[in-house]
Amino acid sequence: MAGSKKKKITKAERLKQLQEEEEKRQKEEEEARVKYAKEEMEKLEIQRVEKEEWRKLEAKDLERRNEELEELYLLEWCFPKAEKLKRDNRLLSQWKHYIQCDGSPDPSISQEINTFISLWKEETNETLEAVIAKSKLVLNLIGKLKLILLETPPYDLQEKNIMQYQGSILELQELLHLKFNIATELLLRQASTLADVDSGNMEKVIRDENVTVYVWANLKKNPRYKSVTFSETQVGFEIPRILATSAIALRLLHTRYDHVTPLGPVPTASQEPTSTVTRLVKDEVKSIEAAVSEDLQEEGKEQDNESNSVHDEETKAEEQGNTEEQKNSVREEPKATQCELEMKSLSETISAAQLLLLENAQEKPRFFEDNEVDLCQFTTLGGVYHLDILELPPQCKPVKGWMIVEILKEGLQKYIYPPETTEDFEAENAFPPIEVMLEVHENVIFFEDPMVARWDAEGKRWKTDGISNVSYKSEDRLITFSLETFGPVTLIQDAHVNMPYQSWELRPLDMNKVLLTVTTVFTEIQIQIKENFCMLASIKLNNKKYSSILEEKWMTPVSFILALKEAGLNIFPTRHSHFYVATNYKLPLVEMKAYRQMALLSSAFAFSWSKWNAVCDSTKVVFQVREYLPKEEPIHNPNWTLLMLSGDRAQSLRINENSEAFSEALKEETEFHSTLYHMVKDFASKEAMRYIRYSSCQFTDSVCHMLLSTRLLSYS
Repeated sequence: MAGSKKKKITKAERLKQLQEEEEKRQKEEEEARVKYAKEEMEKLEIQRVEKEEWRKLEAKDLERRNEELEELYLLEWCFPKAEKLKRDNRLLSQWKHYIQCDGSPDPSISQEINTFISLWKEETNETLEAVIAKSKLVLNLIGKLKLILLETPPYDLQEKNIMQYQGSILELQELLHLKFNIATELLLRQASTLADVDSGNMEKVIRDENVTVYVWANLKKNPRYKSVTFSETQVGFEIPRILATSAIALRLLHTRYDHVTPLGPVPTASQEPTSTVTRLVKDEVKSIEAAVSEDLQEEGKEQDNESNSVHDEETKAEEQGNTEEQKNSVREEPKATQCELEMKSLSETISAAQLLLLENAQEKPRFFEDNEVDLCQFTTLGGVYHLDILELPPQCKPVKGWMIVEILKEGLQKYIYPPETTEDFEAENAFPPIEVMLEVHENVIFFEDPMVARWDAEGKRWKTDGISNVSYKSEDRLITFSLETFGPVTLIQDAHVNMPYQSWELRPLDMNKVLLTVTTVFTEIQIQIKENFCMLASIKLNNKKYSSILEEKWMTPVSFILALKEAGLNIFPTRHSHFYVATNYKLPLVEMKAYRQMALLSSAFAFSWSKWNAVCDSTKVVFQVREYLPKEEPIHNPNWTLLMLSGDRAQSLRINENSEAFSEALKEETEFHSTLYHMVKDFASKEAMRYIRYSSCQFTDSVCHMLLSTRLLSYS
């Protein structure tokens, strides 16, 4: 028992033990302190070395900045060259039209278009078929005028020209609709001779690629005949008893175009000086020109020094000979200088115009009332359905081999439904809403169920009130709704349904040919760009191939953008879009520089979306890049380089797309550069640089225009 007891620790031993523990603790603390101090010293040394290296790289970048900017400035002369070619093409198309002598007017010449309008006004007794045939020419003229307004840069458009073109567009639109009304009246006068044997009423459907006309005349006035459905279609109406017993006609004029919505404003050169960012472009161009002129002055000084060292003993005859040579060179210099100044001025103006495409509006255009459609947020699709209840005109009567008809002086009259006063009618619900069933245009894509809007003629706006019981069958492409009063109606969709984008990629296909892929929540759109043309390569909806009539059709960039918008494939933000979409704001000047330089490199380099672009601030853009020579076999897991571009610096980042956090640390063994071109030049092959140098100016300009229009860096 006594042996198993623990030995009692004495006081001295306890003190010794505590002392040893204290010494051990102090030793560990000292070792930790020394280790921490050593690590801090090493860390500070690394930071010092990195800062020193950073300063050296910055100094090196600053030293060659003027040289790099000068080279980029010369490369970007492709933009004014492309603009001069576009001007030449516009003049050439006018000349071709002139020598074609096909009888159609040149819509840009007021005398010709006015003569055309006057002569068409004088034509009478045109049938619906004749008007529809003539409408192809009219729509072509309207389309040409709209393209002139959209394709001509703001600095080449004068206010008087804009007023002239828009005035001609409105006159043609109004006259075309008037002709449809007159032709409808002509048809309705003969309704009794065209009556259906079974129903006793007249029905007619005329189809065309741009217009479809449905006309029904109520000749029998049978109160039980309330359901009107046009043969071989699913278009129809459910009319109330009061209309079933009235001498009326129903007309549905479905135009694939929209001549109801007012024309939008056209940017002019007068708007440019008001922009702060536009002035920044001019300052930027001036700084580059200053850098170029400094280099030229230095070369000039060197030449002067060399010439001063030449022997002074020159003969009088040699001096006279030199004088003659100088006189000849003086005559030639003004021409060269004038051409150079013209190109410099054009380059500056183009930069300012490109910057205008990237400027965000500071405020919404105006306040929108309840039920009013905001056309900055929504867009009309599938054209306009002109729904009309018409008074049946007096019918033709055969008399002794003649057809007698009473022609009303006031022409075709609308039947007011519901009437302005309803006191004479006993039933409270004598004028219920009319149920309408319409076919949705097959070439238009709705990513969500469309909304129905009616035209308010007094307020000159689209509104959504007075419409109820809307039902959409996407598989049958049928929409049914009830309408209180007849008039123009249209289908609307959120213009930003495909924004922001989920990802994008720009990849070379061949010399002067690239493929732009934009992926959104609903679709994947692939666009091919070559020379000065664009084409829809493919569309995928919910990962399934979708067939569109726009595929395999080459168009100019402006025409192509219009066609995509009209088909419901809108990936082109406006200056008001940031009010309706969560954007990744970037300074317009930085964004513009990125697009211009990406376009310059697009023949040999692929660019792609990066998640880090949303993390860096508004003065920088981040994207992935890699060399991709045309006809190169696709790589399953390509090795992308992450680049960051600010207004005056490009650099490779150490991080990649799979890194855990964002860092602006420079990639090992890389340097700063003033331009994206010189950044990729460090790791590009000779073949890639050859592709870039021999790229067509029109191709580069088209790629740049598409990048500016889609704004991939701000809306993804």
